[in-house]
Amino acid sequence: MIAIALPQHDIGVREVAALSARASYVFMCLTLCWGVLTATGWIKRLTGHQAIRSAHMIFATFTLATGISHAIVFLLLREQGLDVVGIAVPFSGTARHALGILGLELMVAITITTGMRRFIRYRNWLRFHQLAYIAVGMVVVHSWFGAIHNGHLALLWLGGITVLTPAVTLTALRFLPPKMLIRAGLLAAAPATTGTQLAVVEPPPPGPRVGRKVQVSVDNQRCKRYGICQAESPQLFQLMEDGRLRYVRDPDTDSRAQAQAAARSCPMQAIQLQEVRTR
Repeated sequence: MIAIALPQHDIGVREVAALSARASYVFMCLTLCWGVLTATGWIKRLTGHQAIRSAHMIFATFTLATGISHAIVFLLLREQGLDVVGIAVPFSGTARHALGILGLELMVAITITTGMRRFIRYRNWLRFHQLAYIAVGMVVVHSWFGAIHNGHLALLWLGGITVLTPAVTLTALRFLPPKMLIRAGLLAAAPATTGTQLAVVEPPPPGPRVGRKVQVSVDNQRCKRYGICQAESPQLFQLMEDGRLRYVRDPDTDSRAQAQAAARSCPMQAIQLQEVRTR
């Protein structure tokens, strides 16, 4: 009777581990998608409504909760079970286990530093937060090799590709230069949102060549110092350690696209651009 009960117990434990892993995988992709859509302001452009930034944190919390549950449940195995060292130390097992542990622990570290944002220099915090892309890649590789090992590749191939494709696509678009997005039609050549003001520019009169540039201003009542404008255009916007936002009021012509991208991505639409003529 004991010989029969033990395998049945382990089968149930492994089912729970598989279920929590799949849930964590889905929530991870949703977290990545929502984070990109919020940071770029594309939700506002597509739907006309502001993105709810707290939803990104909610998805991230579910990702960590189900991911940690996936790891802890292996402590309950009676045959070939893992100990605390096995689920916490990256290099105590196989390479695929190491990738999963590293990815999950990196996500936990990023979540912890999110609450410490005021005490960390913004640029350093942003660079560390962007390591989430690497963490997601590690967990994806861990999931796929785990599915191959457990014979669940067919299921993950169908479901995993379905939820991973939008996340990978949005991530790739996130890092494309604004000029390429404008050429591809994914961004407008000029800001058209409520918070962006454009002056009417008349045709230039005969004489010296007339150029066009933009002047930048920020509405202090709207600006919440999220720092997304700095992520889009660090050459023009910089969030200081004391919480103030420093920005270039008269960027050069080559920085026009970056200024437009920053204005478009601001979730509070606090950045205003005014087009002027120059000779």
